[in-house]
Amino acid sequence: MATPSELLRPTDTFVRRHLGASPDDFTAMLAAVGVASVDTLVDEALPAAIRLKGSLDIGPERGESETLAELHAMASRNEVRRSFIGMGYGDTITPGVILRNILQNPGWYTAYTPYQAEIAQGRLEALLNFQTMVADLTGLPMCNASLLDEATAAAEAMAMCHRALRGKRNTFFVADDCHPQTIAVLQTRAEGLGIDVQVGPVAGLSVDDSLCGVLLQYPNTYGEISDPTDVITAVHEAGGLAVVATDLLSLTMLKPPGELGADVVVGSSQRFGVPMGYGGPHAAFMTTTQKHKRHIPGRVIGVSKDAHGHQALRMAMQTREQHIRRERATSNICTAQVLLAVIAGAYGVYHGPQGLKDIAGRVHTATAVLAAGVKAQGHTLVSTATFDTLRVKVAGGAEALRARCDAEGINVRFIDADHVGVALDETVSTADLQALLRVFGATDTVDLDGLSFEGAVSIPDSLKRASEFMTHPVFHQHHGEHEMLRYLKRLENLDLSLTASMIPLGSCTMKLNATAEMEPVTWPEFGKLHPFVPKEQAQGYTAMLDRLEGWLANITGFAAVSLQPNAGAQGEYTGLMVIRAYHHANGDAHRNVCLIPVSAHGTNPASAVMAGMKVVVVACDDAGNIDVDDLRAKATEHKDDLAALMVTYPSTHGVFEASIKEICQLVHDNGGQVYLDGANMNAQVGLCRPGDYGADVCHLNLHKTFCIPHGGGGPGMGPIGVVAHLAPFLPGHPLIKTGGDKAMGPVSAAPFGSASILPISYMYIAMMGSEGLTEATRHAILAANYMAARIGEHYPILYRGESGRVAHEFIVDLRPLKASAGIEAEDVAKRLMDYGFHAPTMSFPVAGTLMIEPTESESKAELDRFCDAMIAIRKEIEAVESGRWPKDDNPLKHAPHTAAVVMGETWERPYTREEAAFPLPHVKAAKYWPPVGRVDNAFGDRHLICSCPPMEVYEDAAE
Repeated sequence: MATPSELLRPTDTFVRRHLGASPDDFTAMLAAVGVASVDTLVDEALPAAIRLKGSLDIGPERGESETLAELHAMASRNEVRRSFIGMGYGDTITPGVILRNILQNPGWYTAYTPYQAEIAQGRLEALLNFQTMVADLTGLPMCNASLLDEATAAAEAMAMCHRALRGKRNTFFVADDCHPQTIAVLQTRAEGLGIDVQVGPVAGLSVDDSLCGVLLQYPNTYGEISDPTDVITAVHEAGGLAVVATDLLSLTMLKPPGELGADVVVGSSQRFGVPMGYGGPHAAFMTTTQKHKRHIPGRVIGVSKDAHGHQALRMAMQTREQHIRRERATSNICTAQVLLAVIAGAYGVYHGPQGLKDIAGRVHTATAVLAAGVKAQGHTLVSTATFDTLRVKVAGGAEALRARCDAEGINVRFIDADHVGVALDETVSTADLQALLRVFGATDTVDLDGLSFEGAVSIPDSLKRASEFMTHPVFHQHHGEHEMLRYLKRLENLDLSLTASMIPLGSCTMKLNATAEMEPVTWPEFGKLHPFVPKEQAQGYTAMLDRLEGWLANITGFAAVSLQPNAGAQGEYTGLMVIRAYHHANGDAHRNVCLIPVSAHGTNPASAVMAGMKVVVVACDDAGNIDVDDLRAKATEHKDDLAALMVTYPSTHGVFEASIKEICQLVHDNGGQVYLDGANMNAQVGLCRPGDYGADVCHLNLHKTFCIPHGGGGPGMGPIGVVAHLAPFLPGHPLIKTGGDKAMGPVSAAPFGSASILPISYMYIAMMGSEGLTEATRHAILAANYMAARIGEHYPILYRGESGRVAHEFIVDLRPLKASAGIEAEDVAKRLMDYGFHAPTMSFPVAGTLMIEPTESESKAELDRFCDAMIAIRKEIEAVESGRWPKDDNPLKHAPHTAAVVMGETWERPYTREEAAFPLPHVKAAKYWPPVGRVDNAFGDRHLICSCPPMEVYEDAAE
C-alpha cells in the first residue's frame, strides 16, 4: 500500500508536461525503431566508454507551483531600490500592450531566427521598424538588427574600423570618459585581434597614421555633453574612423552623431521599454554609413520582393555570415537580441517621435529641477551641459551621502571620494526628486515649484537637434492601445512559431519553453535591478546564480562555470580566450594553432580568429567522423604551437563519435586544450559529461538545451564550464567581482551577461530534477531515431553511428533529387511551409541536405505529422521524376503558395489549387498561409534598403 507521502505528491509535477510522448507513444516509437527498450537504443547510440557512471546530483522532480514559490522567495532577497546609477542603464516603463503581447507572448518568443523569410515577415517588419528608428535617431543610414550589449557593440565597431582599414593600422583610441565596462570589454577583445587600445582624455589624443579609429561617448559616462566634431575631423584627416557611443533617448534632443561626422554609432536600446534585469538581455545597436555596409557585423534586415513582385522582407547580405565565410567572417556573431529589439522598436512605434520627445523633455526637466535643488543644498555641478545625468561635487565628500542613500532606498553612482553621479529616467517622480534632495541634505520637503530650474542644466545651442526623425507612417499610426494591439497581432499572425507547429531545426534544439519557466522573467525582483548595484542588494540573484552554476557544473562534469557570456558564439570566444590566458600564464604565448574539423559549426573558425588563433582544418571521414589519422598528423605537426582543438559532440553530423576520448587525449599529448562546442548537449545530459571524457572547456547554449526561448533570433546565453586548471582564468569584471584569481577581462557589459533570463534555465532544471533531465535526453534520442526510421524509408540518411543509430538529430540527403527531378533542398524547405512547418536546418553542415532535430518535447502525433509531410513531398517529387509535373512547374518550385495566389482569378498550373494549399488533411484543420511567395534574395542584396522609407521607394525598386 502506498504511503501518505507517496499519495500526497504534487499533482503539477513537470516532467510529464515537458516530455511530449505518452507511455503508449513511447512503446510504439520503440517498436518502429526496432528495439525493446530505450536503454538498448541508448547503448547502441552512445559509446560505452563515455557513459556517465552514476547519476546527476540535481535533486528530485519538483512541482511547478512549489518551484515558483521557492524561486520567488529567493528573488525577494533582492533589495529593489530606486537606482539612479546610469552608466548606460536606466529604469523604464514597458507599456502594458507590449509587455502582454510581445514579452509574455509565446507567439513572439518561441519563433526561430528568420532565415526562412517567407514565414517570418512579422518579426522582419518589427526589426525593420527598429532599424529605421535607430538609423533616424543616430543620423546614419545603415543599421543592424541589434547586437548583444553596448560594450560588445563597441568592440565590434573597433574590429570593424580595424578591418575596414585592412588591418594596416593597429591603434584604437578610447576616451577615458566612456563607460568603464565598455573600456574593459574593448581591452579584452583587442588582445586577440592584436589591436593596441589606448585610453586617455580626448584632449591628449595624438593622431597619426597608426590610428584606425577612436571611441567617444556622447553624452559621456558622467552625462556631460561636449561637441566631438573637432576630434572626429582630426581623426578623419589622419585616415581613421570615428565611433560614437550614445543614448537613444537623448538623441531626440541632441544633434545626432551622424550629423557630427561619426562613421559608426553604437549604444543600447534598453531604456526603450526593456527592464534593466541586472544587466540584460538588451538590444544594442550599430549604425554606419553606406560606405561600410559590407563591414557591419550581425544581421541586417532588408527589403526585397517575392516571386510575384510584391514587397517582402529578408535578412540581407547573408553571405557575410560566419557559417559561410568561417574564418574570413566579419564577426562570429551568430545571434541578435531580436525579442528585445522588437520590444524597443514597438516602444518607438507606440510613442512615436513626439511621444519620445515628451518623455525626453520630462526627464530633462526633472534633471534641471534636481540640479537646482542640489545647488541650493551647497553642492557643485561639474557641468551643466547635460541631458539626464548630473556629476556632483559633494560638499564634505561623497561618503557623507551613503547612509542617507541607504535610508532613502536609493542608489547613486559613487565616482570617487568627492563626486557622485545621478542619472534620471522616464520613471522619475516628484517623490523621487524629494528623496534625492534629502540625500543631498534637504531636511524638509522642497518646494519644487519654487526652484529656479530653468537653465540649471541645458543642451548647448550648437548641439540641439533640428532634424526630423521617425517620419515613416508606422511611427504615427498606432498610438492608441487598440490600434497597437491590432498591429502587434497582425505581425504575430504573419509568423510561424512553436505555437503553430514543431520547428525541427537540427543543432538549434527548438524545445518547449514552459510557461512556469517564463513567468519569473517579468518579476520586478529580477527585472528592476541595475547591474552595478552592490552585491548585498542582489542576494537573491547571487543565490540563484550560484545554484545554477553548481547544477551546470554537475551536468557537464566541470569544476567551475562562468555565466557571463551572453550568447553561444560569445561562449565559444570566451572559452578560447580562457585557453589563451592559460597558455600565456604558462609561458606558452606562442601556442596559437587551433584545430577545427570541417564538420564544425561555422562560428568556430570565426571565434578562433577573434581569439588570435590560427585555424588549421581537420578532415572528416566518409562516415562524417573526425579523421583521427588526419588529426594525429596535424596535432603532431603543430605540437609546439598547438593551443586547442574545437570539437562539437555529438558531431554536427548527428552521431556520437566512438573515438572522442582518443581525440581528447591526442590533443592533450601534444600540449593543447580541448574546447567542446556544447550546441548538442541535448543528447548528453544525464548520459555523459564533457568533463569526464576529456574536454577542458565547453560552452552551453541555454537557449537550446536549457529552454531559454530563441526569441526569433535572440536572446541567448552561452555560459562556459571549465576544468580546475582553467578556472582561475574565467572572466572578471571591473565593477562587480567575478571570475577566478587570474581572471581574464570581461566579455560582456554586465558581470552575469543576460542575468534576467537565467531564471528560465533555473526553473527547467529544478522542476525536471536528475531523473527528469536524463529522461529528456533519452526521449530526444528516441524521437530522432523514430523520425529517422520513418523518413529513412523515403530519403537517404546521410550519417549514422557505428550501430546504425543517430544521436538527437540526423541529416536527410536531398542531393540526388537535383539530378532526378531538378529539386533542391530550398524547394523542399519552401514546400514544407505549405504543410504548415518551418524547414529543418538547410544545407548545414552539408550543402543540399536538411538536418532534423525533433527534441523530447514533441508528441508522437506531431512527429508523425512532420514525417507525413516529408513523405508526401517525396511523392510529389516522384510525380516530377515520372514526368507528370514539369521540373520547372510543380508545387515545390512554386512554393510557398500564398492565399492571394491560390484564390486568384486564373490558375494555369499542372497541379490543382487544393494540391497547392491543402496537400494533407491535417492542413485543412489549421491552415497557416505564408504571407509572401518565395523571396528574391539576390534582388534584395542588389537593391539594399534596410529602413522604412516612403512606400513609393519600394514600388520604384520593384519595377
